[in-house]
Amino acid sequence: MVNLDLYRVFYTVAKCGSLTKAAEKLYISQPAVSQAIKQLEIQLGVSLFNRTRRGMELSAQGGEVIFKKIEEGLKLFSDAEDMINQRKNTATGEIRVGASDTIFEYFLADKIVEFHEKFPAVKINLISDITPNTVEDLKSGKCDVGFVNLPIEQDDGLKLYGNCMQLNDVFVAGEKFSELKDKSSSFEELKNYPLIVLEKKTAARQALDRYVQTLGVTLEPSIEVGSWDLMKRLVSRGMGIGVIPREYIQDKLQTGEVFEVKTEPCLPTRSVGMILLKDQSIPFALREFLSLFGFDV
Repeated sequence: MVNLDLYRVFYTVAKCGSLTKAAEKLYISQPAVSQAIKQLEIQLGVSLFNRTRRGMELSAQGGEVIFKKIEEGLKLFSDAEDMINQRKNTATGEIRVGASDTIFEYFLADKIVEFHEKFPAVKINLISDITPNTVEDLKSGKCDVGFVNLPIEQDDGLKLYGNCMQLNDVFVAGEKFSELKDKSSSFEELKNYPLIVLEKKTAARQALDRYVQTLGVTLEPSIEVGSWDLMKRLVSRGMGIGVIPREYIQDKLQTGEVFEVKTEPCLPTRSVGMILLKDQSIPFALREFLSLFGFDV
């Protein structure tokens, strides 16, 4: 049977590099620390430390072999204890969520309000940026979770949860282009109209370019914009035909301010996904936030 206390003593000695300092940190006597190390060495059948004038150093054949695994194991136990302790009271601390302005508005806003009402003590830091930057923010530790437009490039360091929200890209136009109503247009026909699309660095634009290339078509936009809101304004004022998820312009479609330009074939469905770092520790507050989306992480 594993004696967790022996491994805690081993880890503390390894971190402190001294029996005396480890004893002080553990609030036990130095002989007790020495006895625990000796007992663990007998149990494992290997020497764990080299005793030197500078203190206790991990042995190559024993201590160095197990140190990293012991560190990981003790952290898992610590995280489990923290989770139980927080459940006894309420979530605290901070969660940092990365996403685009539009994903915050159309997908995350209601969940963020719901979470805040349940856990008002948790600070919620919203980090708004385009999908490629959100991915980098997660990898660099600037945010704890990211919600991104899919697809994204495969990355072995990330864990991806897909299909949080479906996005159906459509062409939309104002009354200036009313001749396109009630008919189906080809992509070749639409090339003759002023097109408004997102900037090339965005995931939505990259998905559009990849798809039209499979049709043997190259779109040459008249205007490139950095946000869906600006695109909606320009389309409403007759500046051109935009390409935008139907979910993001539903309000203007319903009022008749703009109309959907039917195409043959239709643009493919995309989706919003959630990303986490692989093997990252999930604090209680973040776990509770993610559970609102049905994710058990």
